[in-house]
Amino acid sequence: MKKLHIVSNRLPFSITYDEDKPGLEPSVGGLATGMNSVYKDFNGKWIGWPGIASDTKSPIELKQVEALLAKEGCESVHLTAHEVEEFYEGFCNNTIWPLFHYFPQYVDFHSEFWEAYVAVNRKFADKTLEVLGEGDYVWVHDYQLMLVPEMIKRERPDITIGYFLHIPFPSYEVFRILPWRKELLKGLLGADLIGFHTYDYERHFLSSVRRLFGYEINFNQIHIDDRIILADAFPMGIDYDKFAEAASRIHQTPLKDRSEVHRELEKYFLMDPDRKLILSIDRLDYSKGIPHRLRAFNKFLERHPEYHGKVSLIMLAVPSRNNVIHYQRLKSEVDELVGSINGLYGNINYTPVWYFYRSMPFQNLVEMYSMSDVALITPVRDGMNLVAKEYVASRINQTGVMVLSEMAGVVKEMGEAVVINPNDENETERAILQALEMPGEEQVKRMTAMQKRLKRYDVFKWAKDFVGALQRVNRLQKDFLAKKITDKISEELVGRYKKAKKRAIFLDYDGTLKGFKDNPQEVQPDAELEHLIEELTSIEQNVVTIISGRDKETLGRWFEGKQVNLICEHGVWLKRLGGDWEMLANASNSWMPMIRPVLDSYVDRTPGSFLEEKNYSLVWHFRGAEAELGELRAKELRDELTGLVANHNLEIMEGNKVVEVKTGGINKGAAANNFLMNMDADFIMAMGDDWTDEFLFRELPDTAVTIKVGIKHTSASYKLETVEAVRKFLKQLA
Repeated sequence: MKKLHIVSNRLPFSITYDEDKPGLEPSVGGLATGMNSVYKDFNGKWIGWPGIASDTKSPIELKQVEALLAKEGCESVHLTAHEVEEFYEGFCNNTIWPLFHYFPQYVDFHSEFWEAYVAVNRKFADKTLEVLGEGDYVWVHDYQLMLVPEMIKRERPDITIGYFLHIPFPSYEVFRILPWRKELLKGLLGADLIGFHTYDYERHFLSSVRRLFGYEINFNQIHIDDRIILADAFPMGIDYDKFAEAASRIHQTPLKDRSEVHRELEKYFLMDPDRKLILSIDRLDYSKGIPHRLRAFNKFLERHPEYHGKVSLIMLAVPSRNNVIHYQRLKSEVDELVGSINGLYGNINYTPVWYFYRSMPFQNLVEMYSMSDVALITPVRDGMNLVAKEYVASRINQTGVMVLSEMAGVVKEMGEAVVINPNDENETERAILQALEMPGEEQVKRMTAMQKRLKRYDVFKWAKDFVGALQRVNRLQKDFLAKKITDKISEELVGRYKKAKKRAIFLDYDGTLKGFKDNPQEVQPDAELEHLIEELTSIEQNVVTIISGRDKETLGRWFEGKQVNLICEHGVWLKRLGGDWEMLANASNSWMPMIRPVLDSYVDRTPGSFLEEKNYSLVWHFRGAEAELGELRAKELRDELTGLVANHNLEIMEGNKVVEVKTGGINKGAAANNFLMNMDADFIMAMGDDWTDEFLFRELPDTAVTIKVGIKHTSASYKLETVEAVRKFLKQLA
């Protein structure tokens, strides 16, 4: 693997100053831990903002900072205070953050925020482009940089790009609220691999792509022109051993060397060995459900007076965005709730809620994890929540109970937790009681299972898996493009074509010569296509045949007077140049009255779809329907038809946004071979875009030049990506 570069909003270091001399302090977050070895192992750079506004420092000071960071393999993207305000505080935290966490009422739709977001993403992309070598890999992180993948891909299509979103991706109904939804999706689709914490987020993303762009999605593969993009779930882990080893050291620390926090916690238990501690650690953010949690704890104390004096809630709320009005109101609400609970149930010897509005050093966090009987992690929406994993890793005696919100991404990996809906305060109250009264044997059983799972899939395994997937998608792209008609291959094919004395050319119509439309009657030949056909047919050696699933009336009208042969309805009808229509296969339409009502019912139930009736087939079109509904209905229709067609020699054919029922045993391959009899063609070429053309590719002689339009799996020898590429290639032949 060539170099792998990391791109994130912040670099993994903070800038410190000692007597105006800059220094570096390593970050301790999960991303910094997981990525630190990755970019160094692959000799890459870490590109990001160093955390200081560029217009608050002199050019000399900035150069000093850059020099320090360069020694650590980091490249700085400098942002002014105004850019930080409008990009980070503005669009990132006042637009994307609330919307993606399902708080649309808090979203600011300011166009100047969006403009700043585009401009700053451009800065990150430009800095990344400066360091890229041929065939390098790039891994872009999180919601601050959603436009960067496409910006890089546009300039450097040879670069393999990964992107990981560390927050939830919302459902389409929420995402569609954003005025710049298409621009954000287009930005993400510049990546070759797009990662999410959970399958739910991946599913929401694919749904938005399908609905807004209509791209074909096969499982987790998105097909776009000449590219395949993979979306997948990679649940981020923690540095498990770091927490487990720290907890072990804390248990072995002599009394005289213990921290003040450790001694205070021990003092709490010395007053009564039966006392219990419940731990709550969060950033003070409206997505964390802190007021819901406090109200549930208040109900617990109200309903269970036997626990007064015996249970305390340690609530650590790390300050966050305290200049934003929504956060100021949240802090006021939390302060009032804590004061109310302590006033109602506290006394001189007992404080129900120990409230800390600050961050704490790593050592103190692990001390609290190690000594708390219950972890109460109840966000109303959270991308992952690594605090839950840190608590589990710190429980080296395998006791302790996790009460966990079903709205946190981590719940998918922690089925042994007591899972609650954070909006149901009564359920949370009951979960607190269940956790406090859970027998020790059951605690050990649940905690051991979670620890084994989290230890196995830690942050290093997460990073390794993503990088491995990035390498696989690179190979997949190459495999899919292996059949692509390059300039060299095109030259060879044109050479074979020129040497031939008689050439049989079979051309599919929809998706090959002409792009798709919601209404299939709107895709009659345009002037450019008519001219191209005239040029091809004017060459004496060429025998050109349009071979299509369309009905003979439509194709006959569109190509009337043209020097082409026509094969229609997938091989039922043939019209040779200058001749009349003839039937190539015995076909019957006596089955139509039985099948038509079924298809009519799907037209009624699927707005935007319609039924097309041909001579010997019925076609249900759903290109104009809502994308996901259309695909769902297509699957239902196929299942319903399967039983009906089995006894009537009928076939179900699924094309591009169509389901067609036709007489069995008829296909383009058989029709083409019938047409070729006694022709003695020494150059045969066939082009088509969907699976109905696979019959053609498979049944033509091995020497035939078969070309698939699109990037799907195919029996064809070669591939062209688009209708435009088809026309360009045919112009070379003409």
